[in-house]
Amino acid sequence: MSSLFDLTEKTALVTGVRRGIGKSIAEGLATAGANIIGVSANLEAKGSDVEKSVVQAGREFYGYRCDFSDRKALYEFINKLNEECPSIDILVNNAGTIRRKPVAEHPDEFWDEVVEINLNAQFILSREIGKRMLQKRSGKIIFIASLLTYQGGITVPGYAASKGGIGQLTKALANEWASKGLNVNAIAPGYIATDNTEALRKDSDRAEDILARIPAGRWGSPEDLAGAALFLVSEASSYVHGTILAVDGGWLGR
Repeated sequence: MSSLFDLTEKTALVTGVRRGIGKSIAEGLATAGANIIGVSANLEAKGSDVEKSVVQAGREFYGYRCDFSDRKALYEFINKLNEECPSIDILVNNAGTIRRKPVAEHPDEFWDEVVEINLNAQFILSREIGKRMLQKRSGKIIFIASLLTYQGGITVPGYAASKGGIGQLTKALANEWASKGLNVNAIAPGYIATDNTEALRKDSDRAEDILARIPAGRWGSPEDLAGAALFLVSEASSYVHGTILAVDGGWLGR
């Protein structure tokens, strides 16, 4: 592997790692040489699929469980990281959720949960890990944005608002930290076959309309995100700051 993409001796914290996009990114970074700290709300203490993949790649895996909708639990997790994982070189903010209901019927509970997990927790974790990166003037942070960073969506107001906020948060952190050795960027996945899009894929009319607009002619897979993530956490992207990289099969260019 080119030294530009070599992550040997790097440690990456990947959130929402149990399956889907987070799992694929963790596996991709491990293949490039990184050790992985993985966290999800329901991650198995030992023997998870992602742990097996990382170990099979010859890297170390450290698993944690944390519900990012619980602010107290998030700070407890951060304190554990400070004690048990002194060096974190890469942060991938992938954990997220979605709640679907028309705006007029969208309850406070849906809004609060989605914004807490998708935006508030992302900011807090990035701020706290970012402090440590600033001390050594080195670090890579990726947020997982969305097509709804650019578009409003239907029946997902909290998700759209949180992902719009992620786009601006990416730029805000990049503006402050680019001169201090940190790269902060985001990936905006298109329509990817994950739990979050299961309802859309089961709606035959919506699924057909979506597929018709994707120039690549297919739904994306979680594995499609791994290469973009590797680029953004490697030396190959050393002059890339505040960018939102769309991995969408051409959707936004349509």
